[in-house]
Amino acid sequence: MTWLITGGAGYIGAHVTRAMAGAGEHVVVLDDLSAGVPARLPADIELVQGSSLDGELLKRVLAEHAVTGVVHLAARKQVGESVDRPTRYYQENVGGLATLLEAAAGAGVRRFLFSSSAAVYGNPDVDLITEDTPCAPVNPYGETKLAGEWLVRAAGRAHGMATVCLRYFNVAGSAAPELADTGVFNVVPMVFDRLTRDESPRIFGDDYPTPDGTCIRDYIHVSDLAEAHLAAARRLATDTAGGDLTVNIGRGEGVSVRELITLIGEVSGDTRLPLVEPRRPGDAPRAVASAARAAAELGWSARRGVREMVESAWEGWLLHHPETSAR
Repeated sequence: MTWLITGGAGYIGAHVTRAMAGAGEHVVVLDDLSAGVPARLPADIELVQGSSLDGELLKRVLAEHAVTGVVHLAARKQVGESVDRPTRYYQENVGGLATLLEAAAGAGVRRFLFSSSAAVYGNPDVDLITEDTPCAPVNPYGETKLAGEWLVRAAGRAHGMATVCLRYFNVAGSAAPELADTGVFNVVPMVFDRLTRDESPRIFGDDYPTPDGTCIRDYIHVSDLAEAHLAAARRLATDTAGGDLTVNIGRGEGVSVRELITLIGEVSGDTRLPLVEPRRPGDAPRAVASAARAAAELGWSARRGVREMVESAWEGWLLHHPETSAR
């Protein structure tokens, strides 16, 4: 098979690209490079610069490379930005997906893997979030991911396309320093950024109904996430019935924000106490995945722990922010 990986030069995308190519899969990457970095990709991987909104480009790439499966990761993904610019998020996340699905169906592609998010669940009051937990997203980003899942399944039914939707929980870490997350949007790099600026980390609320009063989340190493994509792609390669599957990708274990910051202090050597600030609207006390379906359906489970995530992320942060070690 030949896989088209959209967004394959991004933080998560580059890990997925390397995992699939390293396992012998033939891949080609499409990325508009708004967040992607070409240097993240191995030299023998072809990179096509372009957007999933460009239908003519998609048709040409799918035909020229005889693509038989698509892994769609390209998307806008910042919650706050989605609140400020909802039309942009719907246009790019849903409109781009619709354009890609139409081109894929026209090219005879019958395997489609969609990058979704735990944001589709909103803030459910449950100990473990299963794939059957009702979806009630609380921001436009989550809404676009849920609408994307609906669209993928509908296109799959209409065109005999086997589909998998992977709902990521909180992604961290890196397989190598040069592949590290260079954005400051997720909790781990946000804490690193505060330390680099000689400021204390922040905790938003310490009065939640949890053991230490701070929110609990499920963190997944990006290398484990990449391996989950490989497992899903291989499941799709053998699926001749055109079925659909939706799977949580998490460790099934919760870590509190205070525990995470303490661990970051141990790894970085900067153990200053965090500042406690008021709660942020919409933060759930607990969001932890049930990973049972991933094990049963994909034969996959996470192998890396939170310390490994933090250590690898810190190594990458120091590479990209040398001023940190000089502070």
